[in-house]
Amino acid sequence: MRAVVTGAAGVYAMTRSAAAWQGQPARRQVTIGGRRIRVIDGHAHCVIPVQDVTRGTPLEKMGGGAGNNLLGPQRLQIMDQQGVDVQALTINTFWWYAADVDLARKIVLAQNEGLAKWVGAHPDRFVATATVALQHPELAAAQLQDAVKRLGLRGASIGGHVNGEDLSLPKYDPFWAKAAELGVPVFMHPGGAENIVKAGAFQGRGDLGNIIGNPLETTYFLSRLIFDGTFDKFPGLRIVAAHAGGYLPSYLGRTEAACVVRGNANCANKKKPSEYLRSQIVIDTMVFSDQGLRHLVAEAGVGQIVYGTDVPFNWPVTVDLVLNAKFLNDTEKAAILSTNLIKLLRIE
Repeated sequence: MRAVVTGAAGVYAMTRSAAAWQGQPARRQVTIGGRRIRVIDGHAHCVIPVQDVTRGTPLEKMGGGAGNNLLGPQRLQIMDQQGVDVQALTINTFWWYAADVDLARKIVLAQNEGLAKWVGAHPDRFVATATVALQHPELAAAQLQDAVKRLGLRGASIGGHVNGEDLSLPKYDPFWAKAAELGVPVFMHPGGAENIVKAGAFQGRGDLGNIIGNPLETTYFLSRLIFDGTFDKFPGLRIVAAHAGGYLPSYLGRTEAACVVRGNANCANKKKPSEYLRSQIVIDTMVFSDQGLRHLVAEAGVGQIVYGTDVPFNWPVTVDLVLNAKFLNDTEKAAILSTNLIKLLRIE
């Protein structure tokens, strides 16, 4: 059975297989202007269990996984409900940044080979970005090389700092250089801004470590790469910044003025911050509102914005935010939902 549904959100098709009649949800198929598009989700999490690697080590309590972070049939069901055709998988929390060289090598290898195995079993539904041991920058560069060249992964996923250290420090240049050389994006996901706020600052109601801390960490991370000149050193570097780029696009004017009006700013950047936002920084759609998306488009440009859901976490993000946006034409909607990530991640 095939049902076509129309409305303010655009047009989409719901295809039911025999299994769907047994209680499984239909797969939403998104079309724009009468043309079927492949929706790409650029912000999706998973876990590859590696307890066998961490057993008997200082990190033996890490490396597990539970719930919808584990990859299985339920992930495909979620994607079908959302109308997502391809997910770009990432592993975050970055607990392996505490590992020594030998253990870090084993953990990352197990994670990346696990990602490649899942993608290989579902090549039309998934791509993945590699984990790297960023606390050992030379090793991280080699791990990225292996992941891209041997395993077919599409980039790297990193945290916003390494054990409190800024990633704009020169010691991390070998990793940035490798990402630029390979021409692959680096997806940055924050972990609560523990590197820049005092202990206990986000205690209490509201889950502020996530709600405020995550976008704050992203904002700080991007600002360091801008003002410390990292983007200038590696003009081929592309950063995908989670949660709509944090607060950077929202208060870009203040960032833009810093090097001009603040005599003590000591900026190393060669261009205006807005130029990096419109060229080397890619941001996702996790702003939840029509006006939020409109502002992202105005500050960053359609070409720097990609669709993201944060699956398996339950945020109110759907393709309808983009489909309903009256300030976007059909080509721009397709770019955000599909073609920007197809190009960035080299999806065939």
